[in-house]
Amino acid sequence: MLEKIKATSSYILEKTKFKPEVAIILGTGLGGLVKEIEMEYAIPYAEIPDFPVSTVEGHKGQLIFGYLGGKKVVAMQGRFHHYEGYTLKEVTFPVRVIKAMGIDTLFVSNASGGLNPGFRVGDIMMITDHINMFGDNPLMGPNVPQLGPRFPDMSQPYNLRLRNLARKIALQHNIELKEGVYVGVAGPTFETPSEYKMFRILGGDAIGMSTVPEVIVARHMDMAVFGISIITDSGVPGEIVEISHEEVQAVAMQAEPKMSLIIRELVAAV
Repeated sequence: MLEKIKATSSYILEKTKFKPEVAIILGTGLGGLVKEIEMEYAIPYAEIPDFPVSTVEGHKGQLIFGYLGGKKVVAMQGRFHHYEGYTLKEVTFPVRVIKAMGIDTLFVSNASGGLNPGFRVGDIMMITDHINMFGDNPLMGPNVPQLGPRFPDMSQPYNLRLRNLARKIALQHNIELKEGVYVGVAGPTFETPSEYKMFRILGGDAIGMSTVPEVIVARHMDMAVFGISIITDSGVPGEIVEISHEEVQAVAMQAEPKMSLIIRELVAAV
């Protein structure tokens, strides 16, 4: 794994001659933030050694390099999911590469279903914690000490300083920023009403099919992480309706400008 990580990161840095300070992972329907980036380079995933390839609509599948908020950034325009058939180690390989490129701060975004009855479709939720319901963990198997400890601490998976800054930014721009716990599941089915109810009882405020594996690996390598979700559908009893992936993308794109503003100003403050 170390050889693959080194080879991939070296390939990217050599090809772009660009050393980012911050990394951003863009979820379903959230690729529009790329428009905010003063782009210098773009590399399709298919051209990057050992990189998986996005197969889901709404995930374009390329690395974007450029400037956002006056900082050098790299953005993953599209991520990888366990339900696509990738192992969690494959899903999180890009995070390993990002760290090897010298980046210590990671922003993650996603589209998710709302579990909290106080949330509405189109709300933005800052992730304060998560619950891993994938039935797997990207750190399973032999540990590589050069990457991180055997038993990484997860008492603060989402960086407190970044969360405090996000609250201030949202307040300054009169953006209602919800906060809550994200439940990560394998998918690819949307949840049944009983599953929604169960995950709410467990303490979840929103649920989705990504993010948790990437955050686990980022924290394994001591990266500072900020996570944000757009609530694209409701799992609250009495509000559950039939939903499609296309509808999820549409809601995410509508709410994206507020999310993009928060991320842009957070990046500038890092």
